[in-house]
Amino acid sequence: MRRTISSAQTFLIKVILPVVWVGVFAAATVFLFAAGATAGSAAARDPGLPWTFLLVTLLGTALFAWTCIPLKRVELDDSALYISNYRTDIMVLLRDVERVTENRWINIHPVAIHFLHDTEFGTRIVFMPRRRWFAFFSSHPIVAELRAAIARSRGESPPNHSATRSS
Repeated sequence: MRRTISSAQTFLIKVILPVVWVGVFAAATVFLFAAGATAGSAAARDPGLPWTFLLVTLLGTALFAWTCIPLKRVELDDSALYISNYRTDIMVLLRDVERVTENRWINIHPVAIHFLHDTEFGTRIVFMPRRRWFAFFSSHPIVAELRAAIARSRGESPPNHSATRSS
């Protein structure tokens, strides 16, 4: 039975948040540069303010491009992963997954799935699993579940949970 293993907030974090945040900061930056010559404006009182906003806008955009925009929506069944970037959907057989890693130190707890072969999304995708409250720095249960499903698809015994890898 096919079920979604990525967070319901993936679209919000991947699309809405970056567009709104970057849009607001970019508009504020343009406004500050345009108002810089106006007497009494914040930019006239502090000429470094527009440049600070420009730097924050560029750094924030880079951070969103690195952490949020690559996120995918992922569904799982007994034999395959169904992956979407909200424009394109692909299917990857579980036996074509090389490994599953996670980052316990980032708030959204990204899980990376590495493939044996190149896919339309490359050799690796990242998704945000469902949120677990008060489970700081512990391995997300979906990682062990994916590793076990991959082992079953290859006719192997499930991996030892104490030997899980994280990155």
